[in-house]
Amino acid sequence: MRGWLAYTDITLRLTMRDRAALFFSYVFPLLFFFIFAEISDAEQGGVITQVVTMVLILAILGNGLFGAGVRAVQDRELNILRRFKVTPISPAPILAASMVTGWLVLLPVLLVTLGLAVLLYGMPIPERWVSLFALVSIGVLAFRAIGLIVASVVNSAQESAILNQLLYLPMLFLSGATFPITALPSWAQVAVQFVPASYLATGFQGIMIGHESLAQNWRSAAALLAATVVALFISMKLFRWEKEEKVPRTGKLWVVVVLLPFLGLGAWDAWTRDNLNKAKILHRDLRRSRTLLIRDARIVISKGKVIESGAVLIRDGRIADVFEGKAPDAKTLRAEAVEASGKTIIPALIDVRVSLGLPGGVYEPARAYQPDKAVLRAVAAYLYCGVAAVRSSADAGGVVDRVRKLVAEGQWLGAEVFKSDHAGTLAGPFRELTAPEEFARMAAHGEAYVPMLSAAEAGASILTGDAEMFERSLVLQVGPPELIEGTKRMMRRASPESPEELAAAQADLGQATENLRRAWRAGVILAAGSGSGNPLVFHGPAIHRELQLWVDAGIPPEVALEAATYNGARILTALGRIGAVQKGLEANLLVVDGNPLQDIAATERISLVVFKGERVFRSALFEQE
Repeated sequence: MRGWLAYTDITLRLTMRDRAALFFSYVFPLLFFFIFAEISDAEQGGVITQVVTMVLILAILGNGLFGAGVRAVQDRELNILRRFKVTPISPAPILAASMVTGWLVLLPVLLVTLGLAVLLYGMPIPERWVSLFALVSIGVLAFRAIGLIVASVVNSAQESAILNQLLYLPMLFLSGATFPITALPSWAQVAVQFVPASYLATGFQGIMIGHESLAQNWRSAAALLAATVVALFISMKLFRWEKEEKVPRTGKLWVVVVLLPFLGLGAWDAWTRDNLNKAKILHRDLRRSRTLLIRDARIVISKGKVIESGAVLIRDGRIADVFEGKAPDAKTLRAEAVEASGKTIIPALIDVRVSLGLPGGVYEPARAYQPDKAVLRAVAAYLYCGVAAVRSSADAGGVVDRVRKLVAEGQWLGAEVFKSDHAGTLAGPFRELTAPEEFARMAAHGEAYVPMLSAAEAGASILTGDAEMFERSLVLQVGPPELIEGTKRMMRRASPESPEELAAAQADLGQATENLRRAWRAGVILAAGSGSGNPLVFHGPAIHRELQLWVDAGIPPEVALEAATYNGARILTALGRIGAVQKGLEANLLVVDGNPLQDIAATERISLVVFKGERVFRSALFEQE
């Protein structure tokens, strides 16, 4: 023990006198910290956690591969280790001293990096700081051990530099530390699962962004610890005191043995995609943690309340504040400014009656319809059109439930899906006129009415061959081409079986319109539902047409908007979370050109969609994998 402590003390003193070691241990990581923090606007929400992750991995890799590996080779080539050979000391204290020294050298980097991130860039103190400290320690020991095994199998400093670079660069760039895993091509996403540093990156982000514990990252920790034990054992077996001792070329294969835990875990994750899915979720959480300030816009709060000029501050996925008049400077709020002059901010729309299990049209041939892919595209189409939540009837195959889970976890970006049995009482007949007394009863009992004018209009269009809805901009933008073409061919073949059938179909819209007016006059809760999934009612755009039909029927635009936002959340029992532009609610917002209170068609002129605080890149929604 005395020899181990003495050698540890000597190693630490020599390290602190080595200018190159000090530069790469402290100056180099902090230099990257400030460069990347400024480039990425790290003060705007959770971006700083990505910067901290990158700096810690950079420091750990450098500390292990170059700190331990290169230093050990230099000591052997300078005959320093030869002097210890004649003393009563074994390789174990020397290797252990190197491990402890690396850990002690890196601790200040961890503390300084976290301190700067908190003080300068507003990063919250990690909730699971003990788990973060433990994972950093495990990472240092693992990569320090890998550096020592490299030193054990190379015969010169030149070989050490080459082998270390071959390990260092892929780990740095293919770990998720510098580039998000989700931004890499598919083949690279699979390759990342075999990179040891990727488990550090996912672990750090899980702890700092996902508030996970070390126990929730046990597989990553176990792989790193296994690599540490194997590498130290092999390093002791291959330890050389003098430079004249050579290791055969086949000895370098021992490095592969050290990487076996990561190869096994990587193969498992490449098959199950667990780690990749977790990376997607964490990246989604990171995007939702950004801070945005949408300013100089008209704001429709809810229930008729309007701010003619104001701003909305979004932070950590929620509406942090709503300003009336001129907002504070974006820099003082550490927010990204989004200019919205001449635009209107409304709550993202809610469609309370859809059938995700139905395509909304006809695929030809029928086998072209693949339910899983179709439903995933449908929820993406809703979000593209500014619809943040839909209420869907269940399907026999459970496809809707699977997609609902993917969206809720953040693996797929699309509208939130509510199941039909989670909603309040709904009624929506349009085959016959409803008596005023029935609507009075519904109003007294707090029941809601969903007229589905879009479905009524579509039913008549099929029989008359009216293809006008195919020319609507949003339909063309989100509708699968094969679905649109197949439906058009179906319409060209369709014809009413009798004049009475055609007359009945054409009367449906008029009856549904009159029912809507009666319900409104009676004070019934009105909620907007398009009936999407029914023939010719395509997923996504139909709710906009629904609102236009309401206004054409004489319903004031503010009432129609309330039905598609506030009342929708009310029906879904989610009023305290969505459906309004209100402090504390989830930031589900739709920014449109113009004023929908004067021209309801303005809801289709979408400028920006924000979903749970994430600025949605609409064009990328249909490129998800």
